[in-house]
Amino acid sequence: MAELSLAASRRLKLQQLLDDGDARAARVIAVQEQPGHYFTVVQIGVNTVAILGGIVGEGAFTPHFAGLLAYVLPEEQAQNLGFALSFMCITALFIVMADLVPKRLSMNEPERVALALIGPMSGLVTLLKPLSWGFNAISDLLLRLMGQPAARDNSITHHDILAMTEAGNLAGVVADAEQQVIENVFELDTRTVESAMTTRERIVFLNLDEDDALIRTRIAESPHSTYLVCDGEIDRVAGYVDSTDLFQRVLREEAINLRTCADLVKKVLIVPDRLTLAEVLVQFREKLEDFAVIVNEYSLVVGVITLNDVMSTVMGSLVASHDEEQIVRREDGSFLADGVTPIPDVQRALEIEAWPHAGQYDTLAGFLMVMLRRIPRRTDQVQWEGWRFEVVDVDSHRVDQVMITRVQPESRAG
Repeated sequence: MAELSLAASRRLKLQQLLDDGDARAARVIAVQEQPGHYFTVVQIGVNTVAILGGIVGEGAFTPHFAGLLAYVLPEEQAQNLGFALSFMCITALFIVMADLVPKRLSMNEPERVALALIGPMSGLVTLLKPLSWGFNAISDLLLRLMGQPAARDNSITHHDILAMTEAGNLAGVVADAEQQVIENVFELDTRTVESAMTTRERIVFLNLDEDDALIRTRIAESPHSTYLVCDGEIDRVAGYVDSTDLFQRVLREEAINLRTCADLVKKVLIVPDRLTLAEVLVQFREKLEDFAVIVNEYSLVVGVITLNDVMSTVMGSLVASHDEEQIVRREDGSFLADGVTPIPDVQRALEIEAWPHAGQYDTLAGFLMVMLRRIPRRTDQVQWEGWRFEVVDVDSHRVDQVMITRVQPESRAG
C-alpha cells in the first residue's frame, strides 16, 4: 500500500492538500522527489514478510492438512498432499491480503493512503537506512549503466493537462466548450496566423486618394473597427485608420482626407505569414497594437489579423454564433465546411489523427489543393480516413464550401 499509494498520488492534489494546511503532504512530495530509500524499505519489508510467511505457514498448516489426510491416504502421500495444500493456502492468502486488497485500497484513494502511511514508513526508513543505502547504491549503479535517470521526472506537459481535461469532460466535470477552449489555447503555438486571418479578397481597405464621399460610402457599406489604408493598391500599405477617429471627424462635420490628415493614418504592424498565433500575441503585446497586416515572402499582402481574431480562435463556439461557425454538423451526420476552415478544427470535428503531407497546408482548401495537385473545381472529391471531401461551391478559384460525408474507407486518398 505504501509503494502503490506513493506512485499513484497526484502532485497537484498533494499540493492542494499542502495549501489547505496538511503538513503530511509536504513529506509525501519530498519522498516522491527522492523515493529511493522509501521504495527500498518497502521491498525489504515485502520480501521479508513473503519469505517468513512461507516458512511459518508451511510449518503451521502442513501438519494439520497431513493429519486430516492421513485418515484416508498413506502417510507419505498425506504428507506430500498436505504440503501442496499448505502452499496453495498460503499463496491464496498472499494474493488476496498482500496484493489485491492493498492495491485496490491504494489505487482508489492514493493520496489519503499515502498521507496515512508516511509517518510509520518514515520511521522504518530511518531505522533501516544503512541497509537501504547499500541496496540503493547498487540500484543506482545499475540504472546508470542502463542509461536511466535515478529520480522520477515530475514535469507536467500540455499532453498531461489535455488528458486531465478530457478525463474531466468524460466525467462531466468539464463542459465540452470549456475543454475546447483549453485545447485551443495549446494550439496557439502550432496554428499559423493564416488560420485566423481575414483573407486578402475579404479585406476592406481605403485608398489615400479617395475623396470624402467615397470613404463615407465604403464605411457605411462595410462597417469595421479598423480599416487598412493603401496607396493605390492593396500591396502598397500606408497604414491603418480607426473607425472611432473617422466617426469623430464626421460628428465634427470635418472632411475626411487620408493623405493630408496625418493624424488619422497610423503606422501598421506587419508580420510574416508563417508566424504562429502565439507569436502574434507577443508582437501585439510588445508593440501595443491589436491590428496587423500579414505578408508572404514576396511582400504581398495575404490578409489582416486582429487581437479579436486570435481571441475568437481561443474561445471557439463560446463566442461564435451558429451562422459564423466554419464547420457545421448536419442532421444526417455529414458536415458543411468553409474552404478556409483551419485543419485543427476539421481534425477535431472528424476525429482524424493523421493527415497526409502534414505541414504543407493550414486550411481545408489547402488540403484539397495538395491532394488534387491543382486548383479544386466544383464536384471534385477527395477521400481520406473514411471521409469524402466534395467541393460544392467555388468562387473565383476560391473553395467556398465543402461537403464532408462518411464513406467506407476503401482507400486513403482519392
